[in-house]
Amino acid sequence: MPALPTLGVPLLVVPVFFLGFLGCTTSTAGIQRPGSGGSDAGGGQAGAAGAIGGTAGGGTGGAGGSGGAAEPDAGGAVTAGSGGASDGGAGQAADGPSDGAQSFPIGDPGTMGDGDLTINPPYATQPDLTDRGNPKGKHFHFTMDSQNSMIFKGDDSTLAPQNQHAFTRGIDVYVPALYKDGTPAPVLVIQDGPGELGMVQNALDNLTISADPARKLPPFVAVAVANGGGDFRGSERGLEYDTMSDRYARFVQLEVLPAVIADPNVKAAYPHLSFTDNPEGKATLGCSSGGAASFTMGWFRPDLFHRLITYSATLVSSQNPTAPEQAMYPDGAWDYHSALQLIANNPRKDLRIFLNANQMDNGYTMPDSSHFNFLLANQHTAAALKAKSYHYRFVYATQAGHCQGNVQSSTLADTLLWAWRGYPAP
Repeated sequence: MPALPTLGVPLLVVPVFFLGFLGCTTSTAGIQRPGSGGSDAGGGQAGAAGAIGGTAGGGTGGAGGSGGAAEPDAGGAVTAGSGGASDGGAGQAADGPSDGAQSFPIGDPGTMGDGDLTINPPYATQPDLTDRGNPKGKHFHFTMDSQNSMIFKGDDSTLAPQNQHAFTRGIDVYVPALYKDGTPAPVLVIQDGPGELGMVQNALDNLTISADPARKLPPFVAVAVANGGGDFRGSERGLEYDTMSDRYARFVQLEVLPAVIADPNVKAAYPHLSFTDNPEGKATLGCSSGGAASFTMGWFRPDLFHRLITYSATLVSSQNPTAPEQAMYPDGAWDYHSALQLIANNPRKDLRIFLNANQMDNGYTMPDSSHFNFLLANQHTAAALKAKSYHYRFVYATQAGHCQGNVQSSTLADTLLWAWRGYPAP
């Protein structure tokens, strides 16, 4: 089989075969994060108007050609499979309270890098995720008090009694050196902050100045949002990430991003900072329940977020059974790909979606009927996205466990490049 095009580095490409599950222990190298969680997910029509304002855009798109791409600089052997699609016509979008609509100016970037891939050990850190001595941007940290929130106050009825209390969360912001104050900035929102922010800021330092247009990132601002605490059902984190609603997307849009702009230290350094209104310039990133939340932000609010990056996403039945949303989505995030089959049964949304799952991910020995096998959930999701002609990229890592850090550090630079493909990088 001939080699398929890559994102800048040619590799040998062979067909994908998902390897048998090994009875090994999971490991998490490099990144610490909470345990398994869930996902905010749900249905809706492509281009449906959003509650935040303006008219939403994006209709269904036509199927693209088959293809796929080997993962460049992945630090391990790679195989690629078929897949890929072309984006449909963009509609109109407004971001935040706005009287008018704005057309999406970004064209279809094609199918390069789309499809299913398998990567194997050793998982080496990509050089572009390390400090290579390039000019640095500015880092900021501040906190947000739940008592000032209109959405997550710490008193939700689904919280366990011991979790019903006010709390503060940290917000970390990185503004790359190439950002020009006064320019509406693209933005990447990272869940479970600070999370992957260290790798992301190195990628910005190294790849915003790249001379290779195939390996160049736009100077987006990275905003890492800490969760509200705890994990799984009855926790604030579970409420924020695992509930089938747009609440978390609204929280980020209406409370977090304005707080970044209003922070005194940020304002002193960038008095005219603003974020783009174009959902093509707004991305999400997370692992486990943070990955599910990242998926949900775009699924429920495609008028706000188009570029979604998920590692070991909790696309399983983790929603709190006492949540009001349970009546509409009784299987939680499992309804994305199975049960209600939300992806299959809704028009294709203008989303560009990266997925990862690992051979020994959470619940990998559990049957499909458990609705809690993370590996199967992500495989089902990738298959549903492919069938619906989404731009998607699914990376399956062998001999690896849930949210394994060295899987992320061996892929995240190329993941960011693929996710931002087609967005202007000056």
